[in-house]
Amino acid sequence: MIGIAIAGTGFGQKVHIPGFQAHPQTEVVAVYDRDINKAKAIAESHNIPHASDSFTDIVALPEVQAVSISTPPFLHYEMAKTVLQAGKHLLLEKPTTLNAIEAKELYQLAKAKGVIATVDFEFRFVPGWQLFAELLSEDYVGELRLIKIDWLGSSRADTSRPWNWYSDKEKGGGALGSLGSHAFDYIHWLFGPVRRLNAYLTTAIPTRVDPVSGESKPVDTDDNCILTLELANGTPCQLSISAVVHAARTHWVEVYGDRGTLIVGSENQKDYIHGFRVWGSQPGKPLTEIEIPNRLIFPKNHADGRICAFIRVVDQWVQGIDRNQEIIPSLREGIYSQLLMDLSHESHQKASWIDVPSLEEFLSN
Repeated sequence: MIGIAIAGTGFGQKVHIPGFQAHPQTEVVAVYDRDINKAKAIAESHNIPHASDSFTDIVALPEVQAVSISTPPFLHYEMAKTVLQAGKHLLLEKPTTLNAIEAKELYQLAKAKGVIATVDFEFRFVPGWQLFAELLSEDYVGELRLIKIDWLGSSRADTSRPWNWYSDKEKGGGALGSLGSHAFDYIHWLFGPVRRLNAYLTTAIPTRVDPVSGESKPVDTDDNCILTLELANGTPCQLSISAVVHAARTHWVEVYGDRGTLIVGSENQKDYIHGFRVWGSQPGKPLTEIEIPNRLIFPKNHADGRICAFIRVVDQWVQGIDRNQEIIPSLREGIYSQLLMDLSHESHQKASWIDVPSLEEFLSN
């Protein structure tokens, strides 16, 4: 059994704790929250033996072999560095850090310490997406001609939703960080690296009420992201992201090639893991749903689909720890996602196309 410490009690309590408790080789032995009373309450309700308001104390526990971090992005770098310096394995939520330089430093530290680190890029583990990836690798669409991605949600559409870290760019907030980090990872996974990009970011709701003062406070993070990517193979990719719209088709990826069309998509607004279906067509034939084979289906269903995908992330991580072997996704993939986000912000600020270095080039600099 691998003893796990949990840091981050929002998403951590909803997804990480039940996911680790469901996996046969992991045991949650400690929970951290800056509020000791909250840490104790969560520990008691989930039968976790240790609770603390000191992150360093939790990491230092001999029962803890690995740490899972799902705190807001601005806390990731320092917390992850503490874990890695202690020689403990790391599972980190996305976005990886606040910038690619920090992400690269964590990756290099993990390698130097010989520990296994992963990032929760869960779409790699969703049945519909796995089928989609297989069909692409089997050359179902042939030579790529166009990729079109829409990820449209309403999680931030309510103007009465209070101001929090998500509203602050310096703390890693915004739709690009929460959704774009995933999209950049699966674009890299499915289609390969990006040669250059052009980004336009907007803030649809410019102020929100501060829950502490009750006063209106400015929002400087993006609600909408319109990105055009040119892949290394020359394929154009259009990516539209929003956290403030009510759309019927919430997450849709369309791939067009000279031999066919492939689509993976979901209309499930409440659960961004459950509900993905796959469709395909060859020239002159109608778009038809392709059944997801049983070998890819989650072996056990959880009401919250995020837990199903997370357990598969954990399983991959545990296998890496057992074999002492770097896995995919690792912090290396986290660097690339973060690099594309950094360059998207630069593109928006300069209102111009930005060239993207290869990951190897970025790592060597």
